Amino acid sequence: MFIDSHCHINFPELLARLPGILDKMRDNQVSHALCVSVNLPDFPQIRELAHRYPHIYASVGVHPDYEDTPEPSVEQLVALADDPKIVAIGETGLDYFRLTGDLEWQRERFRTHIRASRATAKPLIIHTRSASEDTIRIMREEGANPEAGGVGGVMHCFTESLEVAQAAIALGFYISFSGIVTFKSAKDLQAVARVIPLERMLIETDSPYLAPVPHRGKVNEPGLVRHVAEFIADLRGIPVEEVARHTTDNFFRLFNIARPAPDANDTLHA
Repeated sequence: MFIDSHCHINFPELLARLPGILDKMRDNQVSHALCVSVNLPDFPQIRELAHRYPHIYASVGVHPDYEDTPEPSVEQLVALADDPKIVAIGETGLDYFRLTGDLEWQRERFRTHIRASRATAKPLIIHTRSASEDTIRIMREEGANPEAGGVGGVMHCFTESLEVAQAAIALGFYISFSGIVTFKSAKDLQAVARVIPLERMLIETDSPYLAPVPHRGKVNEPGLVRHVAEFIADLRGIPVEEVARHTTDNFFRLFNIARPAPDANDTLHA
């Protein structure tokens, strides 16, 4: 089975046809999905989805691109994460590509999320774009890694270099690949996907964005995550079942989720 470790099924283009989205997950052997928070006003909706469906989990956090939105405190994130269906803090991180100017507020928000992760013992979901040096630096300074008292997490929708991936792995983080890895132009990223340990890999859609080939340009959804797994398997010359097994094991391990019984998959979408 496959797991979509990062999606936004609460976004309007997916929420409007959610029953069909869930059916397509089942049809493509995608057993679970993690719906990721990008701001606090929409968090109640994400939490409700996670409680409505046993195979959907959620996170709590504020995306670094959301400038004009309520700023979270450590205490607020800790309180909202006090829920068994809220399994991570984020997405958080730094983005120097979409926003410019004085971005100290982004760095402070990132530190807030890392402190909440440490306080809750729930892993971080990190977004980084054109900001890898500061991202890794702040992760180290705030003790995001298990050796410093943190709990690690995942570098989601990874597009950075092998050196950045290795630095994140050294800090106890996983590397998650989205549909970008299937793009013809993503040769450098494909080189990373060939060599990082399977024990540190996750797969995701980041839907409704970044649909993988052969669906590029269309609205993405969790059921399409199997194309990411199949592409990585071809890259590495291994069976897709091996990628599925490792990424599934990694998901349950990282987010501290109990695996369903082998015969439970039939009821996941009830």
